[in-house]
Amino acid sequence: MKLHELKPAEGSRKTRNRVGRGIGSGNGKTAGKGHKGQNARSGGGVRPGFEGGQTPLFQRLPKRGFTNINRKDFAIVNLETLNRFEDGTEVTPELLLETGVVSNVKSGVKILGNGQLERKLTVKANKFSASAKEAIETAGGSVEVI
Repeated sequence: MKLHELKPAEGSRKTRNRVGRGIGSGNGKTAGKGHKGQNARSGGGVRPGFEGGQTPLFQRLPKRGFTNINRKDFAIVNLETLNRFEDGTEVTPELLLETGVVSNVKSGVKILGNGQLERKLTVKANKFSASAKEAIETAGGSVEVI
């Protein structure tokens, strides 16, 4: 196969319909919009969810729950993820951010006990689960809440 022999898969490319380009196109004159009415006008049509004046479904359904404005959202890191660091490393939220383990620190970092830890690390984080704390200390490391 050569570069000039490359072709897209059969049926994967379709030419767009050019409306309002003459009677022979099948979409000339009114450009497929029919005769007059709200949907034939430029900028016409109704907003999403509009039901012709009937109370829309999203307004007929009851409201549920609330959003806690004081909620704290933690970036979660599992123990198995910490195996990428060398023995004796001090793992901080800043280090996790620059190595790409977490993309956003949010309200802080929480270490969870999922997986096995084979390294001796000093872990500094905002929160630890009980199993994570135990596993880090069992592996010979230390835990520090910041």
